[in-house]
Formats: sequence, C-alpha cells, structure tokens
Amino acid sequence: MKKVTAASLMIALGIIYGDIGTSPLYTFKAIIGSRQISEMLVLGGVSCVFWTLVLQTSIKYVWLTLQADNEGEGGIFSLYALVRKYGRKLVIPTMVGASALLADGIITPAVTVSSAVEGLVQLPAFSGISTVPLVLIILSLVFFFQRFGTEKVGKAFGPVMLIWFAFLLVSGLKQVLLYPEVLKALNPVYAKDLLTKYPGGYWLLGAVFLCTTGAEALYSDLGHCGKKNIHLTWVFVKLCLIVQYFGQAAWLLTREGQYLGEANPFFGLIPQELILPGVLLATLAAIIASQALISGSFTLVNEAINLNFWQRVMVKQPSEAKGQIYIPSVNTLLWIGGVFVVLYFQNSARMEAAYGLAITITMLMTTFLLAYFLRYKLHWNKWTVWTIVAVFTAVELGFFVANLMKFMEGGYITVLVGFLFLTIMYTSFEARKINNRYTRFVPLGKYASKIVELSQDVQVPLYSTHLVYLTKADHRDQVEQIIMDSIFSPQPKKAKVYWLYHINRTNNPYTLNYEISELVHERVIKIVLNIGFRLQPRSELYFKKILQDLIERDEMGLASKVGPGSKYSKNFDYTFVVLDKYISVENEFNFHERWVLNTFFGLKKYVQKDDKAFGIDKPKIETVPLVFHPAPKLSLVRN
Repeated sequence: MKKVTAASLMIALGIIYGDIGTSPLYTFKAIIGSRQISEMLVLGGVSCVFWTLVLQTSIKYVWLTLQADNEGEGGIFSLYALVRKYGRKLVIPTMVGASALLADGIITPAVTVSSAVEGLVQLPAFSGISTVPLVLIILSLVFFFQRFGTEKVGKAFGPVMLIWFAFLLVSGLKQVLLYPEVLKALNPVYAKDLLTKYPGGYWLLGAVFLCTTGAEALYSDLGHCGKKNIHLTWVFVKLCLIVQYFGQAAWLLTREGQYLGEANPFFGLIPQELILPGVLLATLAAIIASQALISGSFTLVNEAINLNFWQRVMVKQPSEAKGQIYIPSVNTLLWIGGVFVVLYFQNSARMEAAYGLAITITMLMTTFLLAYFLRYKLHWNKWTVWTIVAVFTAVELGFFVANLMKFMEGGYITVLVGFLFLTIMYTSFEARKINNRYTRFVPLGKYASKIVELSQDVQVPLYSTHLVYLTKADHRDQVEQIIMDSIFSPQPKKAKVYWLYHINRTNNPYTLNYEISELVHERVIKIVLNIGFRLQPRSELYFKKILQDLIERDEMGLASKVGPGSKYSKNFDYTFVVLDKYISVENEFNFHERWVLNTFFGLKKYVQKDDKAFGIDKPKIETVPLVFHPAPKLSLVRN
C-alpha cells in the first residue's frame, strides 16, 4: 500500500490525470460544434458532462474498478489476471478491450496537442495560420525523447499539472460567479431534456463522452500512485473539471443565439492578454497527457507479451525507475499513427469527430470483467453485481451507439487500427495454444539411463559442462520430445549436468522466486522460475545466481563435480540451447489453423527472437520443424 504524502499526491496529479485533465480543451467545443448556441444545448450539455463524470469516472472507476487491485497494479490485463480462472472465454473481451485502448492511443496525443496549440489562432497575429507543422514538431519531440526515459522530467509533471488544474478552477470559477444561474444544470432533468427534446440531442452523447475518455487511465496507472492517492487527488481534480465546464457553459450562455465558429470556449475564459501563456500551459499539459498515454501503451504491450497476447518485441528500461520501460517498435507505431492523424484531419475539430469510439469498447469490456471480479473475488451478491453491470452497460452502450455516428467521420481509423491490434493478439494467443496442443511431452524416466550413459561416455567429446534448455513442461517428470531429440541428435550433446528451465508467469505483477528439483541424480535438474507478468525475464543472469547458490550450499553434488570454471577461470561453463521452431511443409491444416499459424509465423520474422526475449546471451540456436497435422501417406511410385 503506497503511503499518502504531499509528494505522492503530486506524483498522482502528474501521472494519471493528463488525459482527462485536458478534456476541457475540446469537449464543449465538440458539443456545440456548428450548432447555434442555445440555453437547452448549453445547460443540457454541461448537465450531461457533470453526470458522466459522476457515473463513469467517480462511481465506476474511482470507487468500483480501483478495488480490482492486483498486488498494487491496475489495468485491463491486471483485471484479467485476477479473474481468468473463472471463465475460459474472458480472454476474448480482454483482447478486445486492450486492442481498442491501444488504438485510442494513436489519436489521443494528436487531438490533445492540436487543441492546445490551436489556441494561438485566438490571437490576431496568428489568425489564419496553420498549426499543423507546430503540432507535428511537438508530437515528434515527445516520441523522440521516450528512449531516454522520463524519470527526471517526470518530476516536473506534478507541479505543472497542479498549476494546470488551479488554472482550470480559477478561470472557470470567475465565469460561474458572473453567471451563477448556470449551476441549475446540476439537475439531471436538463440532461434528459437535451437527449429527448433537442433535435438530434441523443447523438451529442458522442461529444459528451470526450469528458471521460481518460477514466481508464485512472485504473491503468494504479501501480504508479496507489488507491488512496487517486481517491484523494480525484476530489480536487473533479472539482476543478466541473467548475471549468460550468464556467465554459456560463461563457456560452452570454452568447446565446450566436455560433461558435473558430472560437474555443476554453480560451474564451482567458483574457486576451493571457492567451499566449494559456496556450503554453495548455501545451505543457497536453504533452504530459501524451507522455502518460504513451508510457501506458508501453506497459500494456509489455503485459500483453508476458501473457502471450503479443509477439515478443524489444523492451528496454531507460532508467532505474520501477516499471519504466521503452518499447521502440510501439513508440514508432504510435508516432507514425499520430503523424498520420494530424495530416489526415488537419485540425482538432475533425479529430474530435473521430475520437472516443474505440475507448467506449474498452469501457464495455472492463465492465464485463469487473462483474466477475465483484462476484467471484469480492463475493458480492449476484443481484447487486448484475444490477451494477446492467446500469453501466446501458450507459456505455448509449455512448457506444452515439459514437457509432463518428465511424464515417474518421472513427473507422481507430476501429481498423484496433482490429489490427486484435489480430496480433488473437493470432499470438491462439498460435501458442495450437503449438502447446500438439507439442509432444514424454516421460523423462524413459531417457534417464540413456542420459547418464551419455554423460559418462568418454568417447563423446564434452559439449558443455552445463547444458540448459527452456521447457514448457508443467509436470515435473515430463519433457518435450524435441529436447530429447536435440540431446541425442546425430551429434550427441554430452554434458555433466542437464538443466530444464521452466518460466512460469504468475498472476501477481512482480513475483520473482524459483523452485528447484533433481530429476535424475546429479545429472538432470529442473528450475521453475516464477516471475510476475510485469517483469522482464533475465534467464541467464538468474541461472548463474541459482547455480552459484547451489554450489555454495553443496547441493546435488554440484560443488565437487562442476564447480565454478577451472583454475584458469572462475566463470561457469554453460550453454543455453534455444529451439527455434518453424512450420514444416508436411502439415495439412484447416482454414482457421492455417490463418492463425501463417499470421503468427509471418509476424515472427519481424519481432524479437526468443533468446533476447528471455534474457539469454549468445545461445546455441537450433531450428526445429513443427509437424502439427502430417500429410497423409503419399502413393509415390518410381517409374
């Protein structure tokens, strides 16, 4: 449990509220759009925003979802890890939700930075000037500096966001005090009237939804801040957001009967002489929001890799800060996507029209998984659970249907990108299932005497003192047939000790321990490494540490037989053998298996190899054909 201190509260402000905290830049502008400003539109819009923040953010995420605390970590994969044993099909909504969240990550930095920078056009000197080049420069710099980590600059995020929220509060409060009648929109009747009486009012929910698009980040960043810090800071953040939205509504009511045009209600609250500082502050907040979302995408993909939902790609740790990682391929992908979005839409108004569709899907999937958590982990009454789920499903389905109107306005981009991510996740997960289903395991005892004989055969040259294989076998007495084939290949691999190394991913994010057992006396030893789904394996480093500990304790005869190195070197003599699999031409598949495996192995050519993914330096790589469905016997006749 993270302690609540002034520093921890400041960190929470800087890390998790960037997305939802910058939503006032574009939400009300999207609600008004090209419509004539009217009391029903303004009061109904701000009433919808208020109750959305109450229901979706405060109740669903801050109160309910944060209870799904997986050893201090949050996010859709952490939630899945908590409930996956209660339903085999829960993997599908998890992949759908995660894919949609990643897709939304492409458009969020673009729309946030664009909305902030476009404040410049409020100044006569910048009127009519395109902000696209400046937006592209800022986005590119944000993505470029990811490789260096954000530990140092991140310390400034909290103070900047504190100033930002104070700015929202003060500028909004000034307008509310000038037009206090706007507070009557706290009555949900105004929201109901907008949705039922205003022409096309229901479809405005797509714009209203923008006020809560960052709610998922509150849960995803739970591990960085802790539940209590989020609870306390949300009280302040929510107050600032609500006052700001009501301030914008008050400003709009003074312009009843007019059209918004190029104006932005957010910048309308700022005196002309403070527009430039306001733009700079908004841009800083937008950069922080983008940074938080990009870092969240890295964490999401890293978890996906460790849960077998993603092909293995290079993961770097740019600093010693816990949990801070950098994934070059994901960074490049998001940067290309963000640049494309800016160039394609040109301005934030058009981006807003496409924004939010994907995240509604993520929220629906989170609600589905949350139901299992409340029912089976917290043991809530089933009727209470299904009532809660029904309420939030109805609300989110309403948002989803309204957001469907955005599909042809550009929403199809995030849907297509989300489908691409879903394809990667699905094929990665299913290919490993198919591979595991057809992997042949054999009893180790069947080969025990043969292994001892090979190890003692003086006519066979020593291949390595320690020979290490990665194994997927869960059972103590089993091993893959391909490992035995590798040992007893036409050129047998003689070793003094054979090691079977099994990596077990745990549901807890930061588990790191091991179990060890002797399978064949002083010849075959099995290591089971239990490692959390947020940690990167460093298999070779762990192996050397385990081996050193065993020798120092004089266990399993290792000290007398295979001590560290020789009189010339204190280094251990060991070799990791990594079996690199490929699909044999002998296979015959049905359509589904052919598509899954061909897609999986096609993508595998461009991703990180197993040795680097598992933290192994310079292993011996052996290619192994996979034969899932052998072709029927051929009637091949010699002429």
